[in-house]
Amino acid sequence: MSAEIAFQRDFDAPAGRVDQITPLVRRIVAPNPSPFTYTGTCSYIIGQGKVAILDPGPDSAAHIEALLHAVRGEEVTHIVATHTHHDHTPAAPAIQARTGARTVGAGPHIAARPLYIGEVNPLDASADTDFHPDIILADGDAITGPGWTLQAIATPGHTANHLAFALPENQLLFSGDHVMAWATSIVAPPDGSMGDYIRSLEILGARPEKIYLPGHGGPVREAPSFVRDYLDHRLARQAAILRSLNRAPETIPDLVRRIYIGLDPRLFDAASLTVLAHLEYLVERNEVFTEGPPSMAGLYRLTR
Repeated sequence: MSAEIAFQRDFDAPAGRVDQITPLVRRIVAPNPSPFTYTGTCSYIIGQGKVAILDPGPDSAAHIEALLHAVRGEEVTHIVATHTHHDHTPAAPAIQARTGARTVGAGPHIAARPLYIGEVNPLDASADTDFHPDIILADGDAITGPGWTLQAIATPGHTANHLAFALPENQLLFSGDHVMAWATSIVAPPDGSMGDYIRSLEILGARPEKIYLPGHGGPVREAPSFVRDYLDHRLARQAAILRSLNRAPETIPDLVRRIYIGLDPRLFDAASLTVLAHLEYLVERNEVFTEGPPSMAGLYRLTR
């Protein structure tokens, strides 16, 4: 098992440009680059004539206008969300007001589990709690337009309400933030759950699509193999946590400093939350113990 992932970072798509990815899919990148969003959020237009906009992106006037300009003369029937984070859904109200399209998603933002007393999630601001879709899709449900189908695949993990969408007419899949070519996804409790995330990776890895179009960065190619690398990476991260705890009980900051060598300091909080997600999963599997529910403040040790 290797923890190495062959990331694909050859992505040249300036914000605001309309790129025709397939005859059915256009992409516009939002002007919101960051260590979490790479070059910006990828919004996709699916179809011709009567179209859906998938992941409309942040509340950016420039991005909203770029999307609406790209579909001028067409009817936007659906505004689709893979999940409810502030880099994916806040543009939806403005686009809906201008087009009359219905919003679509798994439901409003929910957490995988509640915050515990004294626990703080420094990424709480990432959640868009204002998005309440007009159409709620469960696993296997679909919306359609002329010549296109978007079939929902429940992929909780990055958030509890995360959906991927298969586009069978092009044999590709929109993977949101669950699988991306440029980096691994953040799994941050209470929104995220590592157990759910790993199970969702296993579901995607068993599917036939070879190409994923993610929420940030360029296409994921040879997707089933890439998903296996993602799974191996998560298992290797868990093994590193267990090796570290084999030396002595440790806190989450201790584990992050020991495991994430060369980490960008701006990502320390995100890495800490991902380690918490791994520890929750290991506590659930009875491999690690901590007093009370797993939390950022806990001291962790092996159960044996």
